[in-house]
Amino acid sequence: MFRSGDRIEVKTPGELEAMRVAGLVVAHTLARIRDAVSAGVTTAALDDIAAESIRGEGATPSFLGYHGFPAHICVSVNDEVVHGIPGPRILAAGDLVSVDCGAIVDGWHGDAAITVAVGDVTPDVAELSRITEEALWAGLAAARPGGRLSDIGHAVESRIRAAGDHYGIVEDYVGHGIGSRMHMEPAVPNYGRPGRGPRLKPGMALAVEPMVVLGAADVQVLDDEWTVAACDASPAAHWEHTVAITEDGPWVLTALGEVRP
Repeated sequence: MFRSGDRIEVKTPGELEAMRVAGLVVAHTLARIRDAVSAGVTTAALDDIAAESIRGEGATPSFLGYHGFPAHICVSVNDEVVHGIPGPRILAAGDLVSVDCGAIVDGWHGDAAITVAVGDVTPDVAELSRITEEALWAGLAAARPGGRLSDIGHAVESRIRAAGDHYGIVEDYVGHGIGSRMHMEPAVPNYGRPGRGPRLKPGMALAVEPMVVLGAADVQVLDDEWTVAACDASPAAHWEHTVAITEDGPWVLTALGEVRP
């Protein structure tokens, strides 16, 4: 492993394989949480599932204690965009729940997020989540060697803008480099012009994570000093994967199955 001049960590193929192990822990944990999301379940119960899943696979949770964060996962409901703290809140039919999860195995991190509907949600809310997930995959597909970092954000933004001007792309919170630490250089915005920023090289790993609001993109941090919510109380969706850049193209390290967009 070495650091290039622009401070972006570049991994060996073996180190990317190690990250894949952490990524699969995250993938398995999020699958279990997805299955558990239902009306009447507390967000704390989801955190308990995450704790058992992560530790049961021999991994360490990335989030617990990170800058003082008090839980194993982030659970953000409805207008909460990211960094929601699990607790006694009871999920209800019609809620939209975003779950962000990270795990460490042998010093290497994986990080991903999903958005799950509790029962039936309104069509516009279901579409919000679908478009956000599609934008994530557009960004992942742009993570190709020889490209530029801003190609990823441009691909994300283009998919969202094509869906209509009623979606707000959160700009205050962005993706990031990942590897031997959870948050590393470079920042990975979900917007921008293509062809700018560092050249993408095999061995880089990035967390791509669009956060989209069904309304204005302005956000605020709530009184718990963690939860980020839409200022206009509009529903929000958050999807994320960790992707490695390889000679053969993108490799999604936090997906179940072998996924190379």
